[in-house]
Amino acid sequence: MKRTLIASSILMMLATSAHAADDLQNIRSEIQQMKASYEARIQALEARLAQTEAATKQANTKAEQADSKAEHASQTAAVAALPAPSNENAFNPAISLILSGTASHSSLSPSTYKIGGFIPSGGEVAPNPRGFSLGESELAISANIDPDFRGNFMLAMAPDNTVAVENAYLQTLGLGHGLTASAGRFYSGIGYLNNVHAHAWDFTDSPLVYKAFLGNQFGDDGVQLTWLAPTESLLVELGAEIGSGRSFPATTRDKNGSVAGALYAHVGGDYDESNSWRAGLSYLGAGPQNRSYDDTDVNGVATTNSFSGKSQTWIGDFVWKWAPNGNTTVRNFKLQGEYMHRNETGDLTCTGGACSGVPGAYQSAQSGWYLQGVYQFMPHWRVGLRHDRLNSGSVDLGTGLTAADLPILAAYNPKRNTVMFDYSPSEFSRFRVQYARDESRPTEADNQFALQYIMSLGAHGAHTF
Repeated sequence: MKRTLIASSILMMLATSAHAADDLQNIRSEIQQMKASYEARIQALEARLAQTEAATKQANTKAEQADSKAEHASQTAAVAALPAPSNENAFNPAISLILSGTASHSSLSPSTYKIGGFIPSGGEVAPNPRGFSLGESELAISANIDPDFRGNFMLAMAPDNTVAVENAYLQTLGLGHGLTASAGRFYSGIGYLNNVHAHAWDFTDSPLVYKAFLGNQFGDDGVQLTWLAPTESLLVELGAEIGSGRSFPATTRDKNGSVAGALYAHVGGDYDESNSWRAGLSYLGAGPQNRSYDDTDVNGVATTNSFSGKSQTWIGDFVWKWAPNGNTTVRNFKLQGEYMHRNETGDLTCTGGACSGVPGAYQSAQSGWYLQGVYQFMPHWRVGLRHDRLNSGSVDLGTGLTAADLPILAAYNPKRNTVMFDYSPSEFSRFRVQYARDESRPTEADNQFALQYIMSLGAHGAHTF
């Protein structure tokens, strides 16, 4: 029995061992299959990864090429936007020439013209010469120098064959924040008409108040800074100037720094589609020294007078323009007026004749204004009316001066009425007929008739509002 149990046990052990060997073989087989499967998947993933990386690299290359092309195009456009080099062919500034002439008839000689009650301002304030005469011709050149600066130059050729530099200044283009700076010789921005050139006036001559207070127009050598407010519906402009004081009421002086200065403010805008306006307030201060002028005393003996002291002028201006729906080509109307008030204090010296030649105190407060309207009633045709009036105000003479020494300063209130009629075949040509009854001289009224032509050749910049 015992031998039987032992044999059975041995047989069972042999059977179990054989079964375990089969399981190990199966496991090893499954592991090999899994390894083969994973290796195949890994190889497939690696292949996809390689393809993706290649596609990404190709896309990046194309993007870099596109960026390069865009940058090249941008650089090309920037170069194209720059001003052309200043070679002979590329240099092309705007050049214009203004031609004008008059045929005048007046009852009093322009050579004896003086405005009663006021110190003579000098300059070309007398009426047009009798008979035929050449008006002032103007040669203007202007262009952008580079993206930052612009240059303007104007040469005025007077009928007496004298030539003068009227304007020569540079102007900034890109200061930003509404700022513009100018340096050189320019007409001041004070008032409304002061910086408008003569060929753009609505009458053949300037208002009396400009003749008496500014010697026609105040221009200076110096610097100007203007600021235009960033507003949409309302124009707000502020300006400041300092200069050498080269024209009346200032004088140049042998000193460092400025002799004259100006401040002004302009506001304006559109009232509606057909109406627009502008108003302004200006101040001009100067310190003239030995501002001389020739005169005669009460006996008609020639004298030479000079003033040194302070001159302060305030100017108020207003302009209203009307054009149906903003179209100025058929009908339009402009109403324009300015008021000036001037105070002067200092010393006045009179030499020659019965004058003592001893400086005496001089103080004056004087004013004047004009109002004019110009109506274009049909294309090319306009009619205008202007009224001038001056007030000699108060003039105080100190010790050493008598009224007989300075008869021109006798109290008198000049006035003038002017009517004009003009025809403009185009924007480049104009013919005008004008009549004025001028009572600037205390002795007698002057009846003045004038025929005028104004021709513009070449490119000419637009004028201000």
